[in-house]
Amino acid sequence: MAIGLNKLKAPAGSTHKKKRVGRGPGSGLGKTAGRGYKGQKSRSGYSRMRGFEGGQMPLHRRLPKRGFTNIAKREWAEVNIADLEKLFETGASVTPEALVEQGVVRKSLIKSIVVLGQGELKKSLTVSAHRFSASAKQKIEAAGGKAELIS
Repeated sequence: MAIGLNKLKAPAGSTHKKKRVGRGPGSGLGKTAGRGYKGQKSRSGYSRMRGFEGGQMPLHRRLPKRGFTNIAKREWAEVNIADLEKLFETGASVTPEALVEQGVVRKSLIKSIVVLGQGELKKSLTVSAHRFSASAKQKIEAAGGKAELIS
């Protein structure tokens, strides 16, 4: 006997028959179809609002508001010295465009790159970024490279 996709069946007991509501009194779910009498929840098309608590003041409105969102906050793309060591060859020029090309930085953060000093650098690189941590600048220069600030 050939086995085919048309012969596939769910294991015994894993599926149940669909409940057929509103099919007469003998079904046990006739007349009101298990919705009770009248009211909003008995109507077709009813769907409760998220967080609705039956008219009681919902939890998200009972709790106080906290904090604020700083609209002047600037998001920085952080690049570590260890990443530069891995991705670039000796004497390479590390620019924001090169970092995007390598997939280290998202294109949306190309205007705010900060180089941090985690890891070791043994290659001489010319790194252009918008900000450098003190340790990153020191490590770049110790390896014989240059840390250039972009304004």
